[in-house]
Amino acid sequence: MSLLEVRDLRVTYGSGAGAVPAVRGVDLTLPAGGTLGVAGESGCGKSTLALALLRLLPASAGIEGRILLDGDDVLAMTWGRLRAVRWAGASIVFQGAMHSLNAVHRIGDQIAEPLLVHGRSTPAAARARTGELLEQVGLPAARAAAYPHELSGGQRQRVMIAMALACAPRLIVADEPTTALDVMIQAQILRLIERLVAEQSIGLLMISHDLAVLADTCDRLAVMYAGRIVEEGPARTVYEAAVHPYGRALSSAFPRVGDLASRRAPRGLPGDPPDPADLPSGCAFRPRCPVAVEGCAGHDPELREAAAGHLAACVHVGSVR
Repeated sequence: MSLLEVRDLRVTYGSGAGAVPAVRGVDLTLPAGGTLGVAGESGCGKSTLALALLRLLPASAGIEGRILLDGDDVLAMTWGRLRAVRWAGASIVFQGAMHSLNAVHRIGDQIAEPLLVHGRSTPAAARARTGELLEQVGLPAARAAAYPHELSGGQRQRVMIAMALACAPRLIVADEPTTALDVMIQAQILRLIERLVAEQSIGLLMISHDLAVLADTCDRLAVMYAGRIVEEGPARTVYEAAVHPYGRALSSAFPRVGDLASRRAPRGLPGDPPDPADLPSGCAFRPRCPVAVEGCAGHDPELREAAAGHLAACVHVGSVR
């Protein structure tokens, strides 16, 4: 049984003009101890997908489909069962640590809170466990007495990771965990995540706009566009040899070390992802696609196999250059 299975997930947000689709029929599978990256530009549905996994979306959101965590459907859970699963079964690391931490409480108390709420330890044992968790993420146990504003951005992100690990969850969802950090601290946090995932056999679903980061961190990579998965496969393969034109454009948008041409003239795409409230007919990527043909306007292509374990939703699968 897979640790996480997402089946035909659809998320809409209510608006004055009606329901706006943010996630449109997403299917994902993550085995226990596996690592899966989800990439795409802002507005493609990545964060909505992450929040849906633990039912953290606002009341205005409508959710359909199935989210199976260890075979148990998150969308069908009672509030009591869902409360027990959050932190203990699956936890989330958000992008902005300063916005997630309480500014008036010491970080040690905040790390200990999930342990106490879930009845995992006594207050004394929780304090001891907090010190262990801080040291596990590379911070001195004495920093438990600090307030969030007394820590650097990288240190606060480490605190968020310690909180996510507190109750020994089997799944961690990391939503842009390094975007706000400088490149040196970013590298440290990524290596930390890799080490903890490997040592503790934690399943990791990591979201980023940066394919290079995901290719270095994850086993598999899924590319989202306009609320759908348009490509999925081995992470290094998708990064270096994407077959969907959007995956290729996303990969080539970042300058590569040692590639002088890409550093001087990184490629990308004109325009932005479509407004979810006004999606184009057929393939949503068609208005920006350099290889669009007349048939692309007729239907939104389904994922199909480009190679073993490598899927893409494009009429040109097997012939995109």
